[in-house]
Amino acid sequence: MSARAALRVAVQAADPVRRQGLLALLAEAGHAAADAPDDADLVVCDLGPGEAPPAASGPALVLLTDQPGLERDPRFAAVLLRALAPAAFQAAVAAVAAGLVVRMPGAAPPPAAEFHPAGEEAGVGVLTPREVEILALIGEGLSNKEVARRLGISTHTVKFHLEAIFDKLDAGSRAEAVAKGLRRGVIEL
Repeated sequence: MSARAALRVAVQAADPVRRQGLLALLAEAGHAAADAPDDADLVVCDLGPGEAPPAASGPALVLLTDQPGLERDPRFAAVLLRALAPAAFQAAVAAVAAGLVVRMPGAAPPPAAEFHPAGEEAGVGVLTPREVEILALIGEGLSNKEVARRLGISTHTVKFHLEAIFDKLDAGSRAEAVAKGLRRGVIEL
């Protein structure tokens, strides 16, 4: 079992073979099967051809699909291809459990204004392009001095932008600001 906390995961799949395969991948990652979505920390839904997506209520929902157009749907914590590699599937489940939004490779994230994780307010201010740039560099682990050098600005200006970022994201630390930026799709690392 991995060092991460085990999740209780409900799997919804019309194909019983596919369901068992997904349950096996989850068990391999140290997670337990939940009998129903209400008993789960997370729900994995395998959406076959022609099936309608489920209502996104309750625990975070990981949607496996080949249907175009769902990758930008902000109701789902993850929208992934059904043929995703097992390691990528397990990583996506871990990312969703950590509060991140996961999308198919190459898919644009949902607009930040449309997605607001549970417990976060929708009225958060929009970051300027320079603030997004600074937040991404902070997410890469750069210090204020390194950010200033890279962008050709003063450390005072970096601090000014960081204060604005903290305010707009309602964050109390650099790590919290980066985490909220990632969850909202404002930055990608």
